[in-house]
Amino acid sequence: MNIDFNLTMTQEQKLVMTQQMQLSIKILQLSSYELQKYVEKEVEENPVLEIKEVEKSEKIEEINYKDMVKYLEFDNYGHSNFVNRDEEEVSPFTFISEEKSLKQYLREQISESDEKDCMKVVCNYIVENIDDRGYLCESTDSIAEQLKISKDVINYALDIVQDLEPDGIGARDLKECLSIQCKKKRIKDKTLYLIIENHLQDIAENKYGNIAKKLGIDIKKAQQYGDFIKTLQPKPSRGFYTGEEVKYVVPDAYIKKIGRDYHIIMNDDLTPRLTINKLYRGIIQNEDDKKAIDYVKNRLDSAIFLMKSIDQRKSTIYKVLEEILEKQIQYFDLGDNHLKPMTLKEIAEKLNMHESTISRAIKDKYIHTNRGTIKIKDLFTTAIPFKGDKENLSSIKVKKSINELIDKEDKKSPLSDQAICDILKENGVNISRRTVAKYREEIGLKSSKGRRRY
Repeated sequence: MNIDFNLTMTQEQKLVMTQQMQLSIKILQLSSYELQKYVEKEVEENPVLEIKEVEKSEKIEEINYKDMVKYLEFDNYGHSNFVNRDEEEVSPFTFISEEKSLKQYLREQISESDEKDCMKVVCNYIVENIDDRGYLCESTDSIAEQLKISKDVINYALDIVQDLEPDGIGARDLKECLSIQCKKKRIKDKTLYLIIENHLQDIAENKYGNIAKKLGIDIKKAQQYGDFIKTLQPKPSRGFYTGEEVKYVVPDAYIKKIGRDYHIIMNDDLTPRLTINKLYRGIIQNEDDKKAIDYVKNRLDSAIFLMKSIDQRKSTIYKVLEEILEKQIQYFDLGDNHLKPMTLKEIAEKLNMHESTISRAIKDKYIHTNRGTIKIKDLFTTAIPFKGDKENLSSIKVKKSINELIDKEDKKSPLSDQAICDILKENGVNISRRTVAKYREEIGLKSSKGRRRY
């Protein structure tokens, strides 16, 4: 028997993503209201943390919450949006249970799976990037780049997430969402998948003749396929608590013009000011019980990192707003018609950050300006080529043009998307019919068939 011992070097990828990294990412993408609730919960659970009472004289500006806090979405049952806390009746049902969120439900399924811990971390990271509809809002390429691991690993983890309940979760778009649901029902009908891939618009407009002609089937059969597809769930998150039933709008910052210059003032009153309880500092220095010291050190590390993460969140949002203000100065002076095309990539490159960081920094964040309280995300628009102009048009301008054309149309013979496309092209706007349809839907307008008045 010949036994050889050889020294070899191998290169392998390992996932290094600590809980602190996950917490930092989570805090950055929380809205101001969500952050406030999260901090209050942490203070309750971590005895090392305490809220520092701030004298009114220390505040730059007293915040009028009655003006700032508004409901965006709510079920209107005839109740006032604002409740007098002194007169509020507390229902005993309030204390029975807390609604389980979609992400909690997904994380529970992941924790109970037989996957390795490192794969569970990747799956949980994907879950954090699932939006309120239940769709994955980050590309697999971007996630692979952020985690420094191969795209194959990300795709494997995504398969795990998409296999969870509810059916269709983690899809990148509507087509994939519906296809996942069909696959989980073990349906192998190729025609069904072809219709999902190519004819969803025809189904929405009840154009079963088009489907029948393209696929060589009769209209009745095409309608049967359409009726089945309409039974599928286009929004996997439906039925789960996502935090979107009631949304509070509290600006993260104010952009104010003082003299000739604009200034960014961060809303520091949003989050309770945190400090470390002095009692627990003394335990580390004087306590002989090693377990007590280890516990306090662990809680202290968590408290300090939370405080650092909140400061980092504030700093990142401020830097992003600085770049936005520089780019969109004419918008703040003159209004919507002067909003320039601006992308996440453009701001990310200027700040030497990843696009996903910018995306999280502006997610559900608002600023208060002389034009009211606006969503930061709405200031990012794609560019549409425009003949005879050095600068491209923003998508907001194009949407306004589409809206104006539809307002002025003959309702007995409304403009088709192609007709709108042709008119815009005649006016120098280089746009496709698909983009016209997309923008029309985004501003809440029906197709020409739905707008026709007889």
